[in-house]
Amino acid sequence: MLDVLNFIYVIILFCIKVYYNYIYCVFWVSYWIFWVLYWIFWIFSILIAGWYKINYFIISFLASCLIFIITNWYKLYAFLIPLCIKTLIFFIICVIPKLLKYFIFNKTIIIILLFLLTIICVLVSVAYFTLIERKLLAALQKRKGPNVVGVGGLLQPFSDGLKLFIKETVIPTKVNKIIFILAPLLTFFLCLLGWICIPFSNNGIILDLNIGILYLFAISSLNVYGIIMAGWSSNSKYAFLGALRSAAQMISYEVSIGLIVLVVILCAGSLNLNEIVNSQKNIWYIIPLFPLFLMFFISALAETNRPPFDLPEAEGELVAGYNIEYSSMGFAFFFIAEYANILLMSSLLVILFLGGWLPPCNIFFFIPSYWWFGIKITLMVFLFIWVRAAFPRYRYDQLMHLGWKVLLPLSLGWILLISGFLFFFGI
Repeated sequence: MLDVLNFIYVIILFCIKVYYNYIYCVFWVSYWIFWVLYWIFWIFSILIAGWYKINYFIISFLASCLIFIITNWYKLYAFLIPLCIKTLIFFIICVIPKLLKYFIFNKTIIIILLFLLTIICVLVSVAYFTLIERKLLAALQKRKGPNVVGVGGLLQPFSDGLKLFIKETVIPTKVNKIIFILAPLLTFFLCLLGWICIPFSNNGIILDLNIGILYLFAISSLNVYGIIMAGWSSNSKYAFLGALRSAAQMISYEVSIGLIVLVVILCAGSLNLNEIVNSQKNIWYIIPLFPLFLMFFISALAETNRPPFDLPEAEGELVAGYNIEYSSMGFAFFFIAEYANILLMSSLLVILFLGGWLPPCNIFFFIPSYWWFGIKITLMVFLFIWVRAAFPRYRYDQLMHLGWKVLLPLSLGWILLISGFLFFFGI
């Protein structure tokens, strides 16, 4: 039936073309009236006849081509615009509802879409994290900071990202090209995987894992591989030394982080991040475990290679560290991964010690829970920036001494203290 109607439509248009050659003004009135009626009929035929199969769409496409040939519409825009409108209507009425129906009942698709949305939010957060850092550092050092691109410099992160995107990617001649290219991609991919099990609110979590804290440790421990791959494949002594420093530093402080988290697990009685947050409804763990909070924060600084523990990127010693040979998007991936890991560590600090999305008092019940989570992460980010501005860089021997001879014994002592306390009082 649709084929017959399309054919009738072509004949009518041909008659209008002949009619147009004799009576000019009447043609334009009939032309527009017919096009309106045609679009109404086309939409109506889709709704009534269930025109969602691809073969009917192909027939409509061929009929449109025949129409444009007969009516001498040889300009490209006159062919593309009606076709794009028909395609858009076809997808809105037929394809999108079926896709939504499929997505609603497919949990895997929902998880993937939520993860993609989280990635977008993380990338935007990283962009403005860099702007906030530059603004705060400028204020602490009595400078103005970025204020040219956009109102108050708000578009500066996008300007920097565009600059890195359009720069030429330079690959040195004697590097291991496959590993050299894979290293930043691996680092970038791993920094995004950790956000799958982060609870932003009571129900705002992509994947509620019963072993969420172990999953985060597994992902964070893999981050060192991207840095080692970058340093080794660059064929540069500076990059290689930076990678060795980073590997030793991250492994050293992961030990103390694991022992500190073990104390929180003993108090919460669960490895699930949601349950850890819910166990802090009466009192946040930062109050009874404040020394552990400080130790975790110091370890997070070392784990993310932030000042005063940014020895893998020491400019005076290693020029730029493990990423010295990278430019353009390779450098951008490392840069994004570093700041995304800072946000991830900040969120982990909030979940373990600051009650996650829980408000400080019940009188603030009207404020959405995810706002509290965002406010607390912003506070942790400010602490990261403040430490960068306030403290000088440690020597490498001081860094190792702090990790193995100070934080590690203290972490073990707190495990014995808390486990003994819980056992003695039968909690």
